[in-house]
Amino acid sequence: MSATSEAGAAPLAGTKLIIAALAIGTGNFLVVLDSTIANVSVPTIAGSLGVSSSQGTWVITSYAVAEAITVPLTGWLAMKFGGLRTFIACYFGFALVSLYCGLTNSLESLIVGRILLGLTGGPIMPLSQMLLVKIFPKEKATAASVLWAMTSLIGPIAGPILGGIICDNYGWEWIFFIKVPIAIIGGLIIIALMRGQPDPTKSARIDAVGLGLLIVWVGSLEILLEEGRDKDWFSSPFICTLAVIAAVGFVAFLIWELTEEHPIVDLRIFRHRGFTAAAVTFAGGFGAFFASIVILPLWLQQNMGYTATWAGYATGLMGVLALLSAPIVGKANEVFDPRIILSIGIAGLGAMTAWRMSFNGDVTFWQMAWPTLLTGPFMVMFFVPVTDLALATVEPHEQANAAGLSNFMRTLAGAFATSLVQTGWQNAARVNQTELVNAMPNANRVVGEMMAQGGLSQDQAVASLTQMVSHQSVLLATLNMFGVITIVFLFAALLPWLAPRPKGHTHYAGH
Repeated sequence: MSATSEAGAAPLAGTKLIIAALAIGTGNFLVVLDSTIANVSVPTIAGSLGVSSSQGTWVITSYAVAEAITVPLTGWLAMKFGGLRTFIACYFGFALVSLYCGLTNSLESLIVGRILLGLTGGPIMPLSQMLLVKIFPKEKATAASVLWAMTSLIGPIAGPILGGIICDNYGWEWIFFIKVPIAIIGGLIIIALMRGQPDPTKSARIDAVGLGLLIVWVGSLEILLEEGRDKDWFSSPFICTLAVIAAVGFVAFLIWELTEEHPIVDLRIFRHRGFTAAAVTFAGGFGAFFASIVILPLWLQQNMGYTATWAGYATGLMGVLALLSAPIVGKANEVFDPRIILSIGIAGLGAMTAWRMSFNGDVTFWQMAWPTLLTGPFMVMFFVPVTDLALATVEPHEQANAAGLSNFMRTLAGAFATSLVQTGWQNAARVNQTELVNAMPNANRVVGEMMAQGGLSQDQAVASLTQMVSHQSVLLATLNMFGVITIVFLFAALLPWLAPRPKGHTHYAGH
């Protein structure tokens, strides 16, 4: 191993330590923020670029898939080039690609930019965690963990609010432009304050075959999920081909990774029952959670007449009680069995989603705000204990790989959930519309009454009735999706009990 920095560099302390920690935490915040800031902006972006909202969701999923693929590469990048150097390079790369995204004028160019954002942002999350733990003295390790966890928690909450305000008042391009100066300043601060800090490297080889197979099966499956609804699924030869590629690629990936000496994704960790149960819980719970915060703002804007700003407020309200409850949940996690806290948290998220099934076309903002507001504490009860539970049963030398693999599954679940909930939503709306039309044998009479009483022409009356039916079918489809998400949450709430009771907490900063 060769040190890449000056041996005599003094550890950071005082104001320098605080500023450097905030700059590192800001990098993590920007990356996590980017996963949700575009959610409420999808209808606006799609309209501006002349595509449908379903095509616009590629802005979300392309970022998530690229990010998921990059996470397993972080360890190799840190060993090969040094964790600090890799972090700084990704920080500046994130700024540069954000600028490119804001300058694009077509969906294809924006998707390319979002893929590059995911590739540059993916390593920032685990590397920011590693650097924070590294620069804080051991007696203040908890402070490093709390800072990292809070930036991870605030990002998804602030995203919809900032995205809505920026999109409505300045244009969707500024959801990308605003990150450019912040990332540049953050990177420069880290260079200035951490110059000379140890940044060791060593020779490292990459599992190129495993990486290639990972890209093939994940990419094929995601394209299948996104394009399937527009191409009538398996009646399309293109979709059938993608399905075969994804299936064969996944099987080949499993075989290769289980037999490779240095796999890019160490699947042998699944031999630990506790890790498997926690990782599947993390993926299932996060997929359901992310599906809910994707579908809610889309419905509000497309069906309820909300602006992006108000849709952001409606989604971001969960942050209020989340921030207030985080210290309490952290203390409770040290005292009680984390399986109890995790199960209650996921079941609570399911209960809040089930509450939304009572919504109707006349629901007010504040009626809708209550379940969103109360989601906050349950969200913290889900995020805080799940990593501790995942790492409690793995061996010490496997903890880094276990944390990476669980986060890889979580990120992938979010990407897949976005595609699945969009497909389910559109299919349910179509089925509901057909059923509503079939349940209206007196449609001609209704049109006649609208013409007689409302003074509408026949075309206007038919258009008005069609709009009412469409509006109601989308509302019912949204409630259908809330029902499916609730079931997933309740099922995920049972999974932690498949793990053995943890003998002790790892206190690994991986939330």
